[in-house]
Amino acid sequence: MTSFALEWRIDDALTDYPDALATMQARIAAIRDGTAPELVWLVEHPPLYTAGTSARPEELTDPARFPAYKAGRGGQWTYHGPGQRTAYVMLDLHRRHGRVPPMDIHCYVNGLEEWLIRALDRFNVKGERRQGRVGIWVVDPATGRESKIAAVGVRVSRWVSWHGVALNVEPNLTHFGGIVPCGLPQYGVTSLAALGIPATLHDADVALRAAWEEVFESNAPPSVCALADKA
Repeated sequence: MTSFALEWRIDDALTDYPDALATMQARIAAIRDGTAPELVWLVEHPPLYTAGTSARPEELTDPARFPAYKAGRGGQWTYHGPGQRTAYVMLDLHRRHGRVPPMDIHCYVNGLEEWLIRALDRFNVKGERRQGRVGIWVVDPATGRESKIAAVGVRVSRWVSWHGVALNVEPNLTHFGGIVPCGLPQYGVTSLAALGIPATLHDADVALRAAWEEVFESNAPPSVCALADKA
C-alpha cells in the first residue's frame, strides 16, 4: 500500500449530511485501495438528526423538526448542527496509530475518547468517560448535573474507520429536544458555551489538532486502553 501523510481538512461552509456520507464512503474505499491518504475531516452541519444502528424510532420525538438520516454508524440518535464541530476520522486500522494498537476497535474508540478529553482539557474542562455510556461527560458546576458534551459514533468497514466524534462548542442546545440523545433521557446535553467558555470552532480545531498528536501520533506509553481502564 502506498504510504501517505494524514490529511486534515476543514470545511468552512455547512456540509449536507448525504454529501458527507458519500464523501466518506469514497474516501474509505480509496484508503483501502492505497490511492488516497487517511483523513480527519472537520465539518459543521445544518440542523439534522442522525440514527445509529441501535436507534429506536420512538426516540425521534419530533420528526417534523429537522431532517433525519440513517447514519450506519454505531449508537443511537444524535443531533448535528451549527456551532458543533463534527470530526470524521478515516483511518486504516490495519496499522498502529500512536497509542492505538492495530486492529483493535475497542482501543480505537478509547483513542477517540482520549482525544476529546485532552482537547477539552485545553479549555480547563474535565471531560470524563462513564461506564456503559459512550461519549464524553462533564459535571456542570452551576447545577451539579452530569451532561454529555461530546458524542462518539463510529463504523469500521474492512478495517477502515469512518464517522467519528461531535464536540458541542456553541450549538443551540434546544435543538437536542427533538430526540432522546443517545437513548439516555435522564442526562442532559451541554456545550463549552453553556459552561461559560467563549470558544469558537477555530479554537476547538486548534485544541483537537494538538490533542490528536498526543494520542494518535505519540507512541509514549500507556496505551489508550490502559488509560481508559484507569478511568
